[in-house]
Amino acid sequence: MSRGEGLGCSSIQIFNQSPRAWKPTQYTQDDFDAFGEAIAGSGVESVIIHAIYLINPATPDEELRAKSLASLTHALRVGDGIGATGVVLHPGARKDAELVPALERAGELIGEAIADSGSCPVLIEQMAGHKGILGLDFDEIEALTEAAGSVDRVGICLDSCHLFAAGVDIRTVGGITAMVDEIEAKLGLDRLKALHINDSATEFGSRRDRHADLGDGEIGADALALFLSEPRFEGLTATLETPGKDKKGATAEDVAFARELRERGLAARHV
Repeated sequence: MSRGEGLGCSSIQIFNQSPRAWKPTQYTQDDFDAFGEAIAGSGVESVIIHAIYLINPATPDEELRAKSLASLTHALRVGDGIGATGVVLHPGARKDAELVPALERAGELIGEAIADSGSCPVLIEQMAGHKGILGLDFDEIEALTEAAGSVDRVGICLDSCHLFAAGVDIRTVGGITAMVDEIEAKLGLDRLKALHINDSATEFGSRRDRHADLGDGEIGADALALFLSEPRFEGLTATLETPGKDKKGATAEDVAFARELRERGLAARHV
């Protein structure tokens, strides 16, 4: 909380436990109350949880599935406790398995976790698509949503680097508009809840998830300005996941630059 406030953030993204370990951190109502008081006394308006990286909703392995379900359910319950916007989830890897059954397995697990928690949404993150990772495009996310039961608590998180690497051209107003139109047609804009804002260290359509600081990658500052100023993104929770100049994460200058890019994009759209 204090780091986000110090950086001038209006929203923060957290892990509810170590992102590379299964053991959950146990919280009490006192912990949730203290978190709420800290939020209320800060400039942070919203918080989002990122599910741990070990979760694979698409796995056919029973033991891994059980661990993945328990971890996602726990994250959602923590999200309920702190009033999170949602839990961002990587939808899983199918490796060499067939696509459709993998999507069905992943969606069913998401639906089970939702049924065993309160009200916090699962936000399926659109992915770059390398090595059989699910969530490459909006058809796959639509299939995941349907397999989860098409419940209101399934949402979507867009990542600018992932989109670019997956071959979605977000470098022009027309390309961005077409992408959001597709989301509206296939999923509904009400499911669009969050953004991850990153430049891409790899070329367009690379299918490689490599984040770069804003303006230092293949997307570029001008295109990111247009992306950030898309009118239908207004009000979404947005998170910088950039490496930072010293590889220790985004700085206050990076946060300020993201806001500057948005203003630049708004001005460009009104020329």
